[in-house]
Amino acid sequence: MGDLRIRPAEMPHDLPDVQQLCWDYRDHLLSCGSEMQQLVEAFYPEDVYTALMDALPVKHARPYGTILLAELNGAAVGCGMYHPLNEQDAEIKRVFVAEAARGTGAGQKLSQALIDQARADGYRRILLDTNKTFAPARGLYEKLGFENRGPYSELPPGTAEYLAFYELTL
Repeated sequence: MGDLRIRPAEMPHDLPDVQQLCWDYRDHLLSCGSEMQQLVEAFYPEDVYTALMDALPVKHARPYGTILLAELNGAAVGCGMYHPLNEQDAEIKRVFVAEAARGTGAGQKLSQALIDQARADGYRRILLDTNKTFAPARGLYEKLGFENRGPYSELPPGTAEYLAFYELTL
């Protein structure tokens, strides 16, 4: 399996790796069929996603947010992050593990590290969403104690029916 390590991303040094993983995540979503392509375009058209990638270090900045990297044998193979929704709630975003590292436990370790950091940062609840068809992701979140809930933010029209929403009380 190799040496798997989860660590905070160091900005600006790790930003290119984080951005590349996020673009790989978007590409992965786009490869999941026409329904997913429509969701990606509704939430993250390329120009919006480009702006988000440029703003990652600010949007997920310490001490209120975080960006974590998963490294396998020293190479960046996954990322995950959260940002504050308010003083009590954080939202997990873009948990992604490259195909070469799937099955190593990186997704679970990233998710657990995000939970642990949010708890240490004083958040009382973590929220997230994922596609309803992503059974492995949904299973992982449920295994970690997340519970189903309804939407927690305004969504583009016609998208809520394709998403599963979760929360974890810390």
